[in-house]
Amino acid sequence: MSLTRLLARRMALGAVQVFGVVTIVFLLTEALPGDAAVVIAGDAPDPERIAQLRAALGLDDPLGQRYIRWWGELLRGDLGTSLVSGRPVADTLRAGLAPTALLAGVTFLLLPPLATMLGVAAARRPGSVVDRLISSVSLGFYSVPEFASAILLISLFALQLSLLPANALGVSDLLAQPSVLVLPVAVLLIRPLCSVSRLVRAGLVDARQSDYARHLGRIGLSERRITWAHALPTSGAPAVQQVARAVDWLLGGVIVVEAVFVIPGLGTTLVDAVGTRDVPVVQGLAVFFGLVTVVVNVVADAVSYRMNPAAVTL
Repeated sequence: MSLTRLLARRMALGAVQVFGVVTIVFLLTEALPGDAAVVIAGDAPDPERIAQLRAALGLDDPLGQRYIRWWGELLRGDLGTSLVSGRPVADTLRAGLAPTALLAGVTFLLLPPLATMLGVAAARRPGSVVDRLISSVSLGFYSVPEFASAILLISLFALQLSLLPANALGVSDLLAQPSVLVLPVAVLLIRPLCSVSRLVRAGLVDARQSDYARHLGRIGLSERRITWAHALPTSGAPAVQQVARAVDWLLGGVIVVEAVFVIPGLGTTLVDAVGTRDVPVVQGLAVFFGLVTVVVNVVADAVSYRMNPAAVTL
């Protein structure tokens, strides 16, 4: 299969996946008790006032009609308007994009080199003390969910050692005080780092035990050159795809991390929108997260195909 055909099939499949995710999110949001009219009406809602709000917001329209209307707006490039704030959903997403992009971007930049170094260190001597230590620690940390690791890191580095701030409360510019990013990035990095490094290790062990690696050693190539110039590029395709799948972890983990560390990003926006039944904002975030996931995975497939075409299948 050519690269162009592979990417076309991947993008078509991604479009179907985004459609399915958005539809499921729409139905689940509609199934929640209450709606935005009740939230806007306040603590002592008047039934007549709620009825007027529902009519004004279009919440009295049939579910199918609202679903079709929303897709029509989406195809025109309009994500709709927040039912609670009255702002365009695109502006709401833009306001929370910078902190989330910063957290995810730093994590995503650190993940490949750190995972590669850990995987190479573990694969140098399979079964050695270093290999067993890295594998055991990776497996242990991978089993810890984000909220638990966040609490542990805050307790140790912020409360016990007083080395890092416990949250970003009151910090308007994260880049102006980068120390507030250390713990959130660490929490986001732990699980994907463990997963990707184990894949790098497994691929390298297999590649270095292959006939062509032994032949390269017999003709005089150093172990370092065999590892970095030959074994790693040919065995790294699964790890590259796992790095792309880490985007799913980041999009899910960022919701927990932003809530724990009080960071006003897209994760916090999603939690607030679900709490207020602000359906257009939830739908807009679902579309954004779905598109990001699809694009990153398509790029990863292209990179994996260049490294090893046989490793990439539909």
